[in-house]
Amino acid sequence: MSDVQWHKTACNLCYVNCGIEVAIENDRMGKIRGDRSNPKSQGYLCNKAARIPYYVHHKDRLTTPLRRRADGGFEPIDWDTAVAEIAERVRQIHAAHGGQSFALYGGGGQGNHAGGAYVTGLLRALGSRNTFNALAQEKTGDFWVNGRMFGGQNCHTAEDVHHCDLLFVLGCNPWVAHGFPNARDHLNRIRKDSARKLIVVDPRRTETAELADLHLAVRPGADAFLLAALLATLVRRGAIDRAFIEAHTVGFEAVRDALLRVPVEEWAAAADISSADVDRCADMIQAAKAMVVRVELGIQQGVNSTLNSYLEKLLIMLTGHFGRKGTNQLHTWLAPLWGNSQGKVYAPTGDEVIGGLLPPNSFPRAVLSDHPERLRAVFVDSSNPANTAADTMEAERALRALELLVVVDVAMTETAALAHYVLPASSQYEKTEFTLFNFEFPDNFFHVRPAVLAPLPGTMAEPEIYSRLARALGILPGDNVLGPLRAAAARSLPEFDRAFGAFMKDNPAAQPAAALVLYNTLGSTLPDGTGVAAVLWPAAQACARRNPTAVRRALDVPPDVPDARLGEKLFEALVRSPQGMAFTRHDYEEVWSLVETSDRKVHLAIPEMLDWLGRLDVAQTRPDPEFPFVLAAGQRRMFNANQIFRDPAWRRNDPDGALMVNPDDLASLEATDGAWLAVQSKRGRIVVRCQADVSMRRGQLALPHGFGQAYPSADGTRLVNGPRANLLTAGDNRDPIAGTPYHKNVPVRLAKATPEEATAEEEISRRIHAAVAA
Repeated sequence: MSDVQWHKTACNLCYVNCGIEVAIENDRMGKIRGDRSNPKSQGYLCNKAARIPYYVHHKDRLTTPLRRRADGGFEPIDWDTAVAEIAERVRQIHAAHGGQSFALYGGGGQGNHAGGAYVTGLLRALGSRNTFNALAQEKTGDFWVNGRMFGGQNCHTAEDVHHCDLLFVLGCNPWVAHGFPNARDHLNRIRKDSARKLIVVDPRRTETAELADLHLAVRPGADAFLLAALLATLVRRGAIDRAFIEAHTVGFEAVRDALLRVPVEEWAAAADISSADVDRCADMIQAAKAMVVRVELGIQQGVNSTLNSYLEKLLIMLTGHFGRKGTNQLHTWLAPLWGNSQGKVYAPTGDEVIGGLLPPNSFPRAVLSDHPERLRAVFVDSSNPANTAADTMEAERALRALELLVVVDVAMTETAALAHYVLPASSQYEKTEFTLFNFEFPDNFFHVRPAVLAPLPGTMAEPEIYSRLARALGILPGDNVLGPLRAAAARSLPEFDRAFGAFMKDNPAAQPAAALVLYNTLGSTLPDGTGVAAVLWPAAQACARRNPTAVRRALDVPPDVPDARLGEKLFEALVRSPQGMAFTRHDYEEVWSLVETSDRKVHLAIPEMLDWLGRLDVAQTRPDPEFPFVLAAGQRRMFNANQIFRDPAWRRNDPDGALMVNPDDLASLEATDGAWLAVQSKRGRIVVRCQADVSMRRGQLALPHGFGQAYPSADGTRLVNGPRANLLTAGDNRDPIAGTPYHKNVPVRLAKATPEEATAEEEISRRIHAAVAA
């Protein structure tokens, strides 16, 4: 009889990364429970985390490198052959077209975060900084605004939800999507406390909206009109914090003048919100002692997305709910998840590079243009653009046009099916991993977690994959060169620090690949197989230099330890804390040290945003007569997640990823709940099962993300489970500054599926879920 062993690790399904414990028996993951001793999540667990074994153990795992044959199929090859052939193709393309012809898509997603630093190092050594990933499909409008207001695009706001007396939820549903630690617990606490209030702005009456004191059911796509009307109301009332504004901001006069020109009643009507409810919302904000504004993709992938992010920040700043307990703040970073690239432009498409990232909506143009620096070779790391990027058909056309496409992933994704080479990665739980989303203040957390399972035979962790490629390309020095560094690391961290600094100075060509050097030297000396965490060595040094007092507090470092050794102490604590740890602990007033403007003030007036606000036209909120419905493509639900979950068996409900539709809209089509409907956009047409839902507005539709994946049925045939929503989306339906897609506002029309379509879809669903039942 086998013994069950419990191991501490973390959930990989959203960026909160709650601490969990997993039961391992016979080399398989079984039951999941919350880790009560985790310093951040303290035992919290959602329904999705309990299904993590379906991510690790399923029929679509890759177990050998694959090479595309001339006939379009794949053949298995050994690792040495795969590495040698890829390296040769890379050399040829690099010699002919240079480093700018290479790009990374992904690099720290799909549940595999730690490998991103290593593939980035490989690409930089080739001379490329071209990176497309999900952050640039969701958040770069927010990053752009932060750069202008706070002085750095990686200045990022945190939310002290746990201590606020007013939570303003805008374009998100934390009951389902979480987004801050222990979300449901804290929503319940707010609901039960008469002194605390909740405002929700969302077209749908979501699970979170059901708990709200005020739900503003905004017209889809009209968030900017509502926010501007609310801000204008607050300014006209004088319900702003003038003392805060004068002490901590500049540019208020220009913002005030722009808001005073807002026609409040007209714009409230455009948002389909009564003036009385705008006033009620303003009353609640005015009465609040500590308000937190919580936002997500509902406004960041909605119409006017960058403007939405600007107005959201103005709501925080004009009311003075910033830098105090229970309000919004900035936060520290151990290893910044994105950069600060203000003013840089990517030549092949003309896009601004925001946070060091390029928008996935521009990826097809970056490949298919005739620009001399167009993309010819792409590494896709833990990402699936064939399903997740806007305009699936165009994304696939670009992927097929590449001279070299290498996919590194745990499963045979839709993107992998188009690759020249597919390299099988170990799952997140078969290797050391760490969190990269560290968004808390005043205490911020980081979690390095060892493997809890042995790697699946034939798979390899990403740092090892990219090390082998770097060696084959001559980027990574051999053991004769790295051996002395490795020996220094084995003796002591201070000695390694000196040796590593000297090595980087003497070998400038190795500097872009520093992460790979660290992994192959310091990494071999770290405990419990945590070599992947070697890349955190310079990050720990930099964090300690930036935030010495906060690091001392977090680690309780004795005063006799000099600042010069804080980075070493922080690094040691990181690799020896399997449940995670606080790496900085601030006082609230110290938030101003994180503002990066030269005067440490928030710059409120952004000319481009004020001009955009002045050009808003209520006509844009009116439906297109040809496509009268507004589809939210990519809704979060109880049993959907990102593309790492491929096994349909993990879902306990909504197995087909149904289209949510108001019952009255369904009746107007003479269709019934559960029927198959055709959804048509300007770009494409798909057939989906429908679900009548009274929480939806008339004219509003929603499809989930995380579906549209081909998976082996019981007879071995690969069948697509649920809607490929991006067959409906268009690359040019996007924000004009950030390029983020308007996925929450896709104009479509509806019709009943033909009898033939309905029969075919019903049969696919039956066959997929027969395999699930088996």
